[in-house]
Amino acid sequence: MLPLTERDKNILKVIVKDYINTGEAVGSRTVAKQSDLNLSPATIRNVMADLEDMGLLSQPHTSAGRVPTEKGLRFFVDTLLDRQELSPPEQKEIKGTYEGCRVDISQLMRGTCRILSAFSHYTGIVMAPPLQETFFKRIEFIRIKSTQVLVIFVAASGLVQNRVVEMDEDLSQDELNKITNYLNDLLTGLPLRKVRERILEEMRREKMAYDELLQKALQWGGETQGEREERDLYIEGQTNILDEPSFTDVERMKDLFRALEEKSVLVKLLDRSIKSEGVQLLFGSECGVAGIEGCSLITSTYGHPGHFLGILGVIGPLRMNYARIIPVVDYTAKLLTDIVDAEWASQ
Repeated sequence: MLPLTERDKNILKVIVKDYINTGEAVGSRTVAKQSDLNLSPATIRNVMADLEDMGLLSQPHTSAGRVPTEKGLRFFVDTLLDRQELSPPEQKEIKGTYEGCRVDISQLMRGTCRILSAFSHYTGIVMAPPLQETFFKRIEFIRIKSTQVLVIFVAASGLVQNRVVEMDEDLSQDELNKITNYLNDLLTGLPLRKVRERILEEMRREKMAYDELLQKALQWGGETQGEREERDLYIEGQTNILDEPSFTDVERMKDLFRALEEKSVLVKLLDRSIKSEGVQLLFGSECGVAGIEGCSLITSTYGHPGHFLGILGVIGPLRMNYARIIPVVDYTAKLLTDIVDAEWASQ
């Protein structure tokens, strides 16, 4: 693509902004009225034709106007966007919305999702931190029958995991209580990523010092914490996009809703973005996910460079107000980072 002149950039900017506001194809007369270039509609039409040849604009149907392509939107966002900062009252409102969302990590993630949806008027999406990034609170062993024990694990964040363990021997509930107390004394307060390491260390250090029951406890604890858990994904505001004129086609809406229900696919998509720091933007064709063509995904990591905990964002139409929504996603991610830091530091 040839370098754009300042005139080209100004005309493209006017077209994109008007398209975002109206959802309609933009004609040369509209550009002439909204720009300060003092150009005739004929000259503007020539520039628009050049921008179309470059793949930045397209002409829908027989309309005389143009709409930006994904390529044109990408150029606009990367080089021409006048990004707005959230006002102090808006920041205060988002902070206030978080009050009462700190009971556990699940409630915090849902609250974040609602904030993103409410402030963007589109679909909010949040991928929670992996369980290994929270802290051990307690573990319990409950006898179900002679060869089965229910293991209940509770993280300091409030997350609970249950697992049924098959046993080689029949242990009484009193013996299981002994295991429970031992592991809780050993592990409470440790980051979960350190739990398995601590268990293996104890087994190596003590070797045969433990009786058979305690060795079994260490093995079970290690097995319980050794598995990679599925990442939790939260979505709010799927129906917000129903108000978008570009999604009036019923089949297109069905495809979109099916895509939003495929959480495993969305997790893989978000996992790609979590490798990059800060705000990222993907258009539908860049996502590689069927059903979200014609959408944009704005995301941001939360956590710290080299140790990102998760990712959050907004899914909306191509004609999103990027100048408005990018700062919402960015600010929410920074605020969530501070909240998680404060909450987990107190554990």
